[in-house]
Amino acid sequence: MYVDRMNSAWAIFRSYPYISNVVGYTALFATADFIQQSMLGAAQGSHAQFSWDASEQEALNTHRITVAGHSENAPLKVSECSQQDPEEKVISVPVIRAHHFCIDWGQTARVALIGLCFHSNFNYHWLRALERMFPGGRTKRISMKVFLDQLIAAPVTISAFYIGLSTLEGQKDPFEDWKNKFWTSYKTGIVYWSTMQAVNFSLVPPVARTVFVGVISLGWTVFLCHFRRQTN
Repeated sequence: MYVDRMNSAWAIFRSYPYISNVVGYTALFATADFIQQSMLGAAQGSHAQFSWDASEQEALNTHRITVAGHSENAPLKVSECSQQDPEEKVISVPVIRAHHFCIDWGQTARVALIGLCFHSNFNYHWLRALERMFPGGRTKRISMKVFLDQLIAAPVTISAFYIGLSTLEGQKDPFEDWKNKFWTSYKTGIVYWSTMQAVNFSLVPPVARTVFVGVISLGWTVFLCHFRRQTN
């Protein structure tokens, strides 16, 4: 049953390669931003900032206790915590407020739009063009395809990511993120993408190479989204 479903899915994929690759790539591209935001939220949760006013801070060390109408400041004792009569004792405790994190769905939608309108289409046609220019899986041809991919496609796609998102966000200077973070991103990706594209060109059928790029882009896009959030 499982094999039959896989064969059916592969038949559909081969029948509609453009739609399958573009939709698959876009979904993975958007998922990467969602993962990045979720990781950021988890990190913030583990280092949650708590706040209280001056009187609440004082209550951490000294608690005001009322006994039969008489008030005095005294250290909190275990025995005092066990008394339940509110008329006998009143203990002030700090109110702790945790900062909550929510997914920015607008940000995820913008990343998806960049993936749909540019990255998926560019990679689909670019990979097909490379295969036409250097068909086959011989070592020299794979090396040439990897070289051209890093020379041309890598800087184009990284630039589109930074400039495109800044434009969609309405930033005053849409090139600011690109100017500050392009070279670091490009140098970081050379080893990763050279290795992954060598696997892509040697093992993956041409019809599925764009969606494979989407799969290996998952971790890379998480990095780009996270790096873009960092201050310069």
